[in-house]
Amino acid sequence: MTRFIFITGGVVSSLGKGLSAAALGALLQARGFKVRLRKLDPYLNVDPGTMSPYQHGEVYVTDDGAETDLDLGHYERFTGVAARRSDSVTTGRIYSTVIGRERRGEYLGATVQVIPHVTDAIKEFIQADLDGDEDFVLSEIGGTVGDIESLPFLEAIRQLGNELGRERTLFVHLTLVPYIPSAGELKTKPTQHSVKELLGLGIQPDILLCRSDRPIPEGQRKKIALFCNVRESRVIPALDVDTIYDVPNAYHLQGFDREVCNHFGITQAEPQLARWSEIVGRIRRPEGEITIAVVGKYTHLLDSYKSLAEALTHGGIANQVKVNLDWLDSEIFEQDDTVHHLEAVHGILVPGGFGERGAEGKIQAARFARERGVPYFGICFGMQMAVIEAARNLAGLGGAGSTEFGPCEHPVVGLMTEWTRGNTLEKRRAGGDLGGTMRLGAYTAVLAAGSRVGEIYGAAEISERHRHRYEVNIHYKGRLEDAGLVFSGMSPDGELPEIVELPGHPWFIGVQYHPELKSKPFEPHPLFTAFIKAALDQSRLV
Repeated sequence: MTRFIFITGGVVSSLGKGLSAAALGALLQARGFKVRLRKLDPYLNVDPGTMSPYQHGEVYVTDDGAETDLDLGHYERFTGVAARRSDSVTTGRIYSTVIGRERRGEYLGATVQVIPHVTDAIKEFIQADLDGDEDFVLSEIGGTVGDIESLPFLEAIRQLGNELGRERTLFVHLTLVPYIPSAGELKTKPTQHSVKELLGLGIQPDILLCRSDRPIPEGQRKKIALFCNVRESRVIPALDVDTIYDVPNAYHLQGFDREVCNHFGITQAEPQLARWSEIVGRIRRPEGEITIAVVGKYTHLLDSYKSLAEALTHGGIANQVKVNLDWLDSEIFEQDDTVHHLEAVHGILVPGGFGERGAEGKIQAARFARERGVPYFGICFGMQMAVIEAARNLAGLGGAGSTEFGPCEHPVVGLMTEWTRGNTLEKRRAGGDLGGTMRLGAYTAVLAAGSRVGEIYGAAEISERHRHRYEVNIHYKGRLEDAGLVFSGMSPDGELPEIVELPGHPWFIGVQYHPELKSKPFEPHPLFTAFIKAALDQSRLV
């Protein structure tokens, strides 16, 4: 029997609903249950694919090519369960579905309304595409209780709670218990008001997660329980921790997973949390530290690179070192006197991105790494900029560039349809929208025998997730390889360069895909493990 847990948030945004859902999923999994996690976002965009990174943070891509909210990255990192397109939905998708049905006459002439048609579509999504053997499905409702946008989702889960009964549904509400310095105490009123708002919508929370930067006294917990009609044992402090990977342990110590099991009348063995304790121990007791420069264009909002930052941390866990990240706006490298920003770092990573802004700065960062022998990791756009740098300065192609920025003499990077039939490009989204020409989701790459990446992966063939429109032009492969750049990973048909590396360099690798999307704390991605190891070796030379 599949049970459904709904996680809502109140008072303010950014309290950590995604982390809470992911941590609870990990705890239930550690008790031997099979879990599935889903995100319901209230914005009207169909998906986050065309949203600004400054507004939304990173776009997380699944194996089946869905562009989703970054919280799905938390779900995968904490549980190891691969997310699917069906695990993320927005108001935009829900309304598109309902309007499509109305246009096809599926409602038989009925007046289409939020209730029941929109709420029915939401309930369908929550219960759809399950394997049938999930013990728990955890659904996080985006936004904050009280927002008009989330009302249809809250109404839908209220209805589902009635239809399935308490034996199959549980409501978790995440709130804030702030400390007011002038009063010298924690205040419970915001939590009381948030729960009152939820009660007004017909939902009685079963468990309260109370975010706070300090321990919540017993008297305050009793007060919250009394005014919010919740048992005191189900008022769970969600205190700040020094690493997100300690959240499962912290929640278990507060009895979160125990109370979930008690609600459903489940008797289950204590969770096996040894691997989480080991991960936290490695983070808290490093045997050294290194500094990695991340030269990007969205560094003013670090959520734009959430999976990347976590993958670098995972590489540090594998090598038991602390990884300090120096976030640098690539535009500063378009000035003549900014090379000194990179002189003290032990590795340089240039991540993905779109558009011309900051591109020349990324090219300069790649050149610095190549000429100075500093470990370099180029991801997606970062690989393309490294290829352009090599074309200009190793292959003598002074006019090398990308057609993404306009016409150029040597288009070493361009839309695949500009220079090939594009048989391998699967248009995973219908229509002529901005995502229609994106290469999205998992694709196979074949690794060259004897290559560095082949040694790192320990395999001849890999599958990695992509999100890009532009490719390295295969017609320049011969000239670039004559100049010393090795194409060590290709698509199975040999048309699309997937990986480049520079022999003789301490560590210089560019990949067209996004390996950070598959890294987990208990299973660090091999490329990040190897990159951090190279940076550690570099630190010992300085």
